[in-house]
Amino acid sequence: MIEVCKGTNLSVFLQRIKQKEEMENKKPIVLNNLEEWDFTDYIDSLIQKEEAVDLEFKVAKDGLPNSLWDTYSSFANTDGGVIVLGVKEHKQQFIIEGLTKEQISQYKKDFWNQINNPDCINENLLSDNDLYEGRYKERNLLLIYVPRANRVQRPIYRTRNPFGGHTFKRNHEGDYKCTDAEVRRMIADSDESHPRDSRILPNYSMEDIDKETLIQYRQLFANLKPSHPWLNLNDIEFLTKLEAYRKDRSTKVEGFTLAGILMFGKTESITDPECAPNYFPDYREHLNENSDIRWTDRICPDGTWEANLFQFYRKVHPKLTAPLPKPFLIKNGIRIDETPTHIAVREAFINTLIHCDFSEEGNIVVEQWVDKYRFKNPGTMLVSKAQYYLGGDSVCRNKALQKMFMLIGFSEKAGSGVNKIIKGWREANWQKPYVEEFSRPDKVELTLPMISLLPDDAVIKLKELFDGKVENLTQDELTALVTCYSEGGINNTQLQYVIPQHRSDITKMLKKLCNQGFLISEGNRRGTKYHVNDPERKVGSSEEKVGSSEEKVGSSEEKVGSSEEKVGSSKRLKFEELQSIIISIAEDYITLDEIAKRTNRTFDYIANKIIPRMLKNGTIEYLYPGVPNHPKQKYKATNKKTNNKQ
Repeated sequence: MIEVCKGTNLSVFLQRIKQKEEMENKKPIVLNNLEEWDFTDYIDSLIQKEEAVDLEFKVAKDGLPNSLWDTYSSFANTDGGVIVLGVKEHKQQFIIEGLTKEQISQYKKDFWNQINNPDCINENLLSDNDLYEGRYKERNLLLIYVPRANRVQRPIYRTRNPFGGHTFKRNHEGDYKCTDAEVRRMIADSDESHPRDSRILPNYSMEDIDKETLIQYRQLFANLKPSHPWLNLNDIEFLTKLEAYRKDRSTKVEGFTLAGILMFGKTESITDPECAPNYFPDYREHLNENSDIRWTDRICPDGTWEANLFQFYRKVHPKLTAPLPKPFLIKNGIRIDETPTHIAVREAFINTLIHCDFSEEGNIVVEQWVDKYRFKNPGTMLVSKAQYYLGGDSVCRNKALQKMFMLIGFSEKAGSGVNKIIKGWREANWQKPYVEEFSRPDKVELTLPMISLLPDDAVIKLKELFDGKVENLTQDELTALVTCYSEGGINNTQLQYVIPQHRSDITKMLKKLCNQGFLISEGNRRGTKYHVNDPERKVGSSEEKVGSSEEKVGSSEEKVGSSEEKVGSSKRLKFEELQSIIISIAEDYITLDEIAKRTNRTFDYIANKIIPRMLKNGTIEYLYPGVPNHPKQKYKATNKKTNNKQ
């Protein structure tokens, strides 16, 4: 169990990590009972992740490694993370070397001296509570929690100069040096007093404004606010109120702003080098299951329309909402066609437009499938993922664009958009939306899965199986039961991606469902898996039996890949051999359970030792890449050739 070292504050340290992880679809640290928190369990969970985007192991045998500060910079400029000192990584194997008490004491002193030295790092984001000392397998380790720097603090960089390779960010390959252009974008984002879209464009005039767009916008504004005093203003005065045209008080320069041209401009005026040369809004519709058909519809600048943001929204929004059901609802004598799901889609679309970094390479891309929406925009997030999921605070890159959409009712009040996205999807009983950040070029992707958490056929079957007793379950309990039934079994970690509860609360709920006879469990601690208590639905073998005496591991009857190929469980295979077998059986998406079963290997061995290496070398891919522990996660072999040296 925990060994709390003098001078540390475990509660605060865990709270820092929890704030980051709890809202990101990650395994949250349980803080309800600190006496029950197991440091060993936590380090185990870190090691299973290997060196992820938000995790770095360093051996620190001969003092604080200089690379620690590269990682500090990269974590602060990306989305935060944890640095573990005392662990050596060699050929994807982790060696717990540990640190002596004397080393830890000296490292802490050295750490605080260096972090407060501007010749080492430009800003200290940490407090005493961000360092924690603990023991793992009789070894002392030092953990350093690095928070994400807020937009005003960024960039965090080495030495006194952010340029010239002294600023770092993080991706799946580790720390990388930012280009000077990346640094300039971070500096621009940090200036809250000068929003990016308020920039005055030289030599632009009313000739660059699409008159039809302005007329349509003014009409929508008049319909929504028929007595508003701005309706009596001329076009330039009206555009000035919208911040589409402004005068700089200090320089006396006046003209159209970036926001004004993006919202109302002609296509060639927008893509001029003085404005947004990379601008290319793109809607792609994939509503045909035939993979040979690239898309069923596409809307992008093709010369037949003025492709400003206003017209792009008006063309695409009806497409996005067309498949959504429109229940008949009367409120105050007026028919209401918008459901929370409609509002969620609209907010996701608007957010993509107003948070876009129009100076970055890449396009605004809105994609629609039968089972999901995906919204992509160039740029980085201005808040952490945890803050994003919590919602409430409006941090917008393009405030004038935000204002323009709000004034005609296309967007909700500032800060409420993400809340409405999450709410709309939860009310529809669809899987939780998730957001991802990518680098080089910087890009943000929001995915809204339209996959039901409560399939009707599963609910009907469970009502029959338990004589209607499921109607007395809470929504989360029913969700857990249905997910367990649909997947043939589930564990605590997988449920965390479906049910917004702490790990310990999910454990209590699962035990309750077991005590009430809905579920049965097998295994211990983290290895515990739960199955629906259905006598007719045996689990695990070819007839779905798990752990029974009838299960024969490595028998001559179990075949891998084809009717001819067999893998005996007693035969030790090299990674390359097992990889080849998995590639042969994963031509279509299959689960980890299936892979383990058909290769006669344990689930933990496949999940923790083999699949991570295959994902790293690109020979296998996720069905849900944005949510690695998705409860319906599956894997498929790619076309990438294997390298036996990997």
